Amino acid sequence: MVSSKHGMELRRLARSVLQPGFVGTEAPDWVLREIADGLASVVLFSRNIATTAQVARLTGRLRAENPELIIAIDEEAGDVTRIESATGSTRPGNLALGTVDDTELTEAVAADLGRQLHAAGVSLDYAPSADVNSNPDNPIIGVRSFGVDAKVVSRHTGAWIRGLQSAGVAACAKHFPGHGDVAVDSHHGLPVYDADRAQIAEQALPPFRAALEAGVRAVMSGHLLVPAYDPDLPATLSRRILDELLRQELGFDGIIVTDAIEMGAVAHLYGIGGATVRAVAAGADAVCVGGENAEAATASLLVDALADAVVSRDLPEERLEEAARRVREFASWSTSLRPTHAAVWDAAGIGFAAARRAIRLHGAVQHVLPLVNAPHVVELVPTTNLAIGKETPWGVATPLGERLPGTTSVRVRREDLRSRTTALQTHALAPAAGRPLVVVVRDASRHAWMARALADLVTARPDAIVVEMGLPGAPVPGAAQIFTHGATAASGVAAAEVLAGAL
Repeated sequence: MVSSKHGMELRRLARSVLQPGFVGTEAPDWVLREIADGLASVVLFSRNIATTAQVARLTGRLRAENPELIIAIDEEAGDVTRIESATGSTRPGNLALGTVDDTELTEAVAADLGRQLHAAGVSLDYAPSADVNSNPDNPIIGVRSFGVDAKVVSRHTGAWIRGLQSAGVAACAKHFPGHGDVAVDSHHGLPVYDADRAQIAEQALPPFRAALEAGVRAVMSGHLLVPAYDPDLPATLSRRILDELLRQELGFDGIIVTDAIEMGAVAHLYGIGGATVRAVAAGADAVCVGGENAEAATASLLVDALADAVVSRDLPEERLEEAARRVREFASWSTSLRPTHAAVWDAAGIGFAAARRAIRLHGAVQHVLPLVNAPHVVELVPTTNLAIGKETPWGVATPLGERLPGTTSVRVRREDLRSRTTALQTHALAPAAGRPLVVVVRDASRHAWMARALADLVTARPDAIVVEMGLPGAPVPGAAQIFTHGATAASGVAAAEVLAGAL
């Protein structure tokens, strides 16, 4: 344990590179004390949010301790939403925007989000995802990416950053050097991006170059192994990737933020204290923690780990000082950002318009749409990754019921289908007898049980209408299909409008 005046100064430096989360809709005393003692950042999650006005009061209280406090949020305005976690996002996510492929629209949607976040007192948003979703089995990125084409992802990454920052909120491009071509969820294990340097330069790096050109001043590292650059250490802990590639080769001079340091990909290897020390030593300037470990004891543990590592010479003090300096410079810049043009956030506006434009139809939809009679809706529900809030609603049944009174619905999970034939007959086919059947899926191509259930339902009811709210897979033969390219509230409303003929 570090002591003495030098030790106090060292612990203050250590606090300045942490970005912890906390529990509650009001500022806990321990967070206020930490800010007074040098904590330079905090991060908000859905547990901190009730309304925009409440968040504004919370951020105001936090900034009373430090006017330049960095207040971050993990808000992608898609399936991963914090500011609208209780209701679902009123904006479509990245895949929907990439599908429309109108960069002016993407910039406008990001600016709309930015105005809401700025009004709430947020100064840094951990978005956009600049990952190219080149692996269709990717369990963590999917619709969070603008698409599978590096050129499309690059131009929309730049547009999203310009839009958000025009509204007075700093963007953070993630997950460097690219999390799109993996098949493991880094919340639980260590993904491997097994491409050579030429492939990485062509496939994964262009969106980050576009982010830098758009003026991004924060980049989030990804917890993945990239053997072409470092066969031993995940990117977050690799000097070869953070310093040699991002700083020296790409020329980035802003802050490098880690993905949540308690995630299994790094914490299972080194513990959160060990991973924190290794990340800062490798070149990270700010350590995100508290998505799951949001306690005063965790923040104290990490302060101790960083200070002790300096004393033991595992972490050069000048590297910690450099990280603290970058954080101070970013704090000053980000909290001074102001909207470049006046506009009013309108939850009923641009997001829903964008979601409508992202709808794509396939099959004989003209023969079955719009629905005349109230349907039975079957929503096949997968287990989502930890980035998506379990409390966040999604689907088509609720907005469709508002447009077609008498609509009935059921949610079916994998565990409900122990006897697939009986369960589907009871929950789906029998209630839909003599009525239209709408089957809603989410990433059916990635879930074998869902694909089988969908095939059974379409075989039994060839007139069923299929709504895919995740990554579009191969078309279901003979079925009328609606693709929303995301499962946000806005996307659900857009699909319901198509079904009810309201568009």
